Amino acid sequence: MLIYNAKVVTWEKPNQIHDNYAVYIQGNLIKEIGPSSELLKKYPAEDKIDADEQLLMPGSICAHTHFYGAYSRGMGIPGVPSKDFPENLENLWFKLDRSLDEESTRLSAQIFAIDAIKAGCTTLFDHHASPEFIDGSLDVIADVIDKSGLRASLCYEVTDRNGKNGTKAGIRENVRFLTSLKAGKNLGGRLAGAFGIHACLTVDEETLEDCAAAIPDGFGFHIHLAESQEDEWDSLYRFGARCGQRLYQHHILGDRTIVAHAVHVDAREMELLKETGTWISHQPRSNMNNAVGAAQVESMLADGMKVCLGNDGFTFDMWSEWKTAYFLQKVIHRDPRRMNGYDVQEMAIYNNAKLAGQAFGFGDQFGTITVNAPADLILVDYKPFTDLNPGNIPWHIIFGFREAMITTTIVDGKVLMLNRELTTMDEKAICARSREKCPEVWRRFSELHGVK
Repeated sequence: MLIYNAKVVTWEKPNQIHDNYAVYIQGNLIKEIGPSSELLKKYPAEDKIDADEQLLMPGSICAHTHFYGAYSRGMGIPGVPSKDFPENLENLWFKLDRSLDEESTRLSAQIFAIDAIKAGCTTLFDHHASPEFIDGSLDVIADVIDKSGLRASLCYEVTDRNGKNGTKAGIRENVRFLTSLKAGKNLGGRLAGAFGIHACLTVDEETLEDCAAAIPDGFGFHIHLAESQEDEWDSLYRFGARCGQRLYQHHILGDRTIVAHAVHVDAREMELLKETGTWISHQPRSNMNNAVGAAQVESMLADGMKVCLGNDGFTFDMWSEWKTAYFLQKVIHRDPRRMNGYDVQEMAIYNNAKLAGQAFGFGDQFGTITVNAPADLILVDYKPFTDLNPGNIPWHIIFGFREAMITTTIVDGKVLMLNRELTTMDEKAICARSREKCPEVWRRFSELHGVK
């Protein structure tokens, strides 16, 4: 396939932007990049996509999400509104995940896969929970990823909140799935995995010890860390150590582990995260919604920590996450000088790409338009009326880009959406079935609240 007549944003370091360029894809890899006139002559018989001067960029990457949260959209929560984050967990998420069966787990993944394709988000790091459907749940989501054509890393959330039998089942599901990946069931490099744990708030020392002992070689963990201050206070009260210290003591931190949020970590915990090479995923829209505060991402980045950008189950329009990350630090600190656009770019582009390159085996070429990089690409119908160059592109994204501008999504060399038409998923049929399933899921949710 040859994509030509494009403004190519390579996202190399340093970034380059080429006018009227073409990209030749062979199989699942980018094989040549050059002026459109030259490559059109060289590959006259190849399938072609005329970019019509659109931006051709690597697809977005989401470092932390929750497919299972799809049915929360528009759902009313019975009772008095939650006053803090622990109440929000108890009133919403801990009841929603218990309301999911196999079909609603599949539909949740399908709905968000559609959203990701339309939003140009080609690589996803999911953190799943469905306590009433644990065994085989990751295979159901993997099947959705397979058929959608996306690239994803999956894990199951181990927690003690549903009893020790549930804890053991979650550990078994992680081990089973990761073992299958080691055996080669990785969709040709589109499927990866981690060992999921919910948070310090919902696991005791025995569970952390069991998880550390059970994880297969070559994998890391995916866990929420200090999302709210209650996570830290609970850890200190019950175990005499802060969350990051507990994870460090149990060998949960490491250069293949993702910790989500890290809003309330202290200086020593940040030292431990840096020392172990642990990845940190920042979710500003979620942090604002849950009123938990803002992570010290500027300081973390300045100290060389590996801070990425996720969405925590919000829409997969990652440019909205860029905007929120940029604005949140300014309003929290009441200082318009806070959060440079280059810092947002470092998280969303370069650090996310390094994380994905490690997880999926492509190294530093992941998330770039370079020879032998994976062909995970999007076309963006953005016609700038001021100069667009490598120096100012973060501010074009923050102040100018919109999800609706994405016209084409390609993953692993396969077109998943062309001219805004999905090619791998039947959005109309999936949404119709989801609406039929919705009353059943919401009824179970209400019953868990004691509402008939």
